Amino acid sequence: MKKFLVYTKDYKKELILAIICIEVETVFELIIPMIMADIIDVGIVNRDRGYILWKGFQMVACAAISLWLGILYARFTAACGNGIGAAIRAAEFKKMQTYSFPNTDKFSVPSLVTRLTSDVTTIQNSITNGLRPGFRSPVMLFIAIFLSFKINAALAVVFLIAAPMLGISLFFIVKNVRPLYARMQAAVDYVNRIIQENLAAIRVVKAYVREDYEIAKFEEVNQNLRNNSEKAFSLAVLNMPAFQFVMYVTIISILWFGGNLVAIGGMKVGSLTSFLSYVLQVLNSLMMFSNVFLMFTRSLTSWRRIEEVMEEEPAIKDDLAKDIEMKNGSIRFEHVYFKYKETAKEYVLSDISLDIQSGQTVGIIGPTGSSKSTLVQLIPRLYDVTAGNIMIDGHPIFEFTQRNLRDSIAMVLQRNTLFSGTVRENLLWGKEDATPEEIERACRIACVDEFIGRLEDGYDTELGQGGVNVSGGQKQRLCIARAILKAPRVLILDDSTSAVDTATEARIKEALNKELPGMTKIIVAQRITSIMDADQIIILDDGKINAIGTHETLLKSNEIYRDIYSREGNEPTSDSLDFGDCLRQQQGGNL
Repeated sequence: MKKFLVYTKDYKKELILAIICIEVETVFELIIPMIMADIIDVGIVNRDRGYILWKGFQMVACAAISLWLGILYARFTAACGNGIGAAIRAAEFKKMQTYSFPNTDKFSVPSLVTRLTSDVTTIQNSITNGLRPGFRSPVMLFIAIFLSFKINAALAVVFLIAAPMLGISLFFIVKNVRPLYARMQAAVDYVNRIIQENLAAIRVVKAYVREDYEIAKFEEVNQNLRNNSEKAFSLAVLNMPAFQFVMYVTIISILWFGGNLVAIGGMKVGSLTSFLSYVLQVLNSLMMFSNVFLMFTRSLTSWRRIEEVMEEEPAIKDDLAKDIEMKNGSIRFEHVYFKYKETAKEYVLSDISLDIQSGQTVGIIGPTGSSKSTLVQLIPRLYDVTAGNIMIDGHPIFEFTQRNLRDSIAMVLQRNTLFSGTVRENLLWGKEDATPEEIERACRIACVDEFIGRLEDGYDTELGQGGVNVSGGQKQRLCIARAILKAPRVLILDDSTSAVDTATEARIKEALNKELPGMTKIIVAQRITSIMDADQIIILDDGKINAIGTHETLLKSNEIYRDIYSREGNEPTSDSLDFGDCLRQQQGGNL
C-alpha cells in the first residue's frame, strides 16, 4: 500500500475533500430517522401540525444538504480516481520504456497491454466506486449502532448476532474468490494475445482461408475466460443472498421482540420505526463494506500484476557506463557467447571473434536460423552478451550509456515498423529537427524519391497503422531513410532490402557508399548480391563463424558460400569448379 499511496500524493486535496463530504453526508442521513421518530411520537400523537411541519422542514434540509454533499463527493472522487489511474498508467508505461528485450520477452505483449489498461481500470473503478461505501459504512455502522443502543439497548443485542454471521460468510467468500480473480485476469491476457496475433496476421489468415481455425482458437480462450469469470462472480454474488438472509432474519426478530415491547408499553411505535431504520442502515453499511472488500480483493490482484511490471529490473543497465561518445564506429567481438536464457543448455552464438574497421561495409550471410539477426542485435545492446566482450572504438560496450550507444547506431530491423501519422512524421523519428534538405537527401539515398511523388500528399501523406497503405518495398525504403536521417556512426541493415528489387537495391548500396563513406555499414542478407561488394563477408552457420573473407575468396574456398551463390542461379567460376573438384577428390581419397 505504501507504493500505491505514492500515486495519490498529487490528489490528496481531492481525496480529503471527498472523504469529508462522505462523512458529513452520512451524519445528516443518520439524523433523519431521529427526526422521523419525533414526528411520530410527538407531532402525530399530539396532533401538533406546526411541530410536524418544522420537523418536516428539518428532514428536507438534511436531505438537501446530503444531496449537495453527494454531488461534491462525486466531483472530487472522479478527479481523484481518474487522476490516480492516469498516474499509474503513466508510471507503468514509463517503466516499460526502460525494459530491454529480455524483459519484454519475459512478459508477453498482450499481458503488458492488459496490465496497462484493464488492471489499471479495475483499480480506478475501485477508487471511484469504493471510496463512498468504504468511508461511509464504518461511520454509519458505529453511529447507527450507538443510536440503536440509545433507543433500546436490549433490542440492539441483535447486532451481536447479525454482524458475526455476515463477517463469517464474507470471510469464506473472499478466501475462495481471490485466486479466481487472478485466474480471470490471466485469462484476459490469453484472449488479448489471440486477438493481437489474429489482427497482426489478418492477411495471412485470409490468404490461407483459416478463419474457422482462428475462430475455434479464439472460442477456446474466450470460453476459458467465461468459465473463470463465472466461477469468480458466481462466488462473489453470494454476498447478496447472505446479506438478505441475515437482514430478513434480523428484521423479523426485531418486529417480534419490538412488537411485544410496544404491546406492553416498553417502547413507542416511533422509536420502533426509528430503530428499524437504524437496523437497516447498519446492515446496509455491513453490506456496502463487504462489497468494498470484494472490490478491494479484485483490485489487489490487479495491483500485484502492476507491481510485477513496476518492480521488474531492466536486464540491461548503465551501472558501469561512462560519459563517452562513439567517434569512429570500429567494432570488435572478442570470444562472444550468447543465449537468451541463462537456463538454456546451448548457446545461440558461440565463440564469435571478428574485427570491423571504421567505415567498412560488412556483410553477414548464412543459412536460416544461423543467428545473424541475434549477432547484430548485440551491437546496440538490445541484448547483453552472456560471455566475452564487444569493443567499440576500443571501449567495452558497457562503458557507453544505452542512450549514447543507440544514438550512434541506426538499425533497420528485419520487421519494418512505421507508425500512424504522416510520412514526414515517421522520417523525423530519425532526427526531430531535420531540415527539408536533410529529409530529401536521406530519401534520395534510400530511393524513396522514386515513389514519394506518387503518394497523394507527398511527405504529408497519412500512413495507416503499420504503414498498410504502402508496399513492402516502399516501407523498407522509408525505414532505411529514417535510419540514414539519424546520421549514425554505425548503420545496421538486417535483411532490410528483401522486398526491394535488385536494381533498386544496387542503387541504394551505391548511394550509401558514395554519400556516407565514413559510416560503418553492417548488412545482414539472404542474397549474395546484397553483400558481394562488401569489404568483408562473415558466414555464420549454427551460431558460429564459418568463414570471413571477400566475395572472391569465399567463392573459391567456402562450400556454404558457393552453395548459396549457386542456388541464386549464378554460374560458379572456373576457379571454384577446380577447387570443388579437388575437394571432392580429397574426400574420396580419405574415404
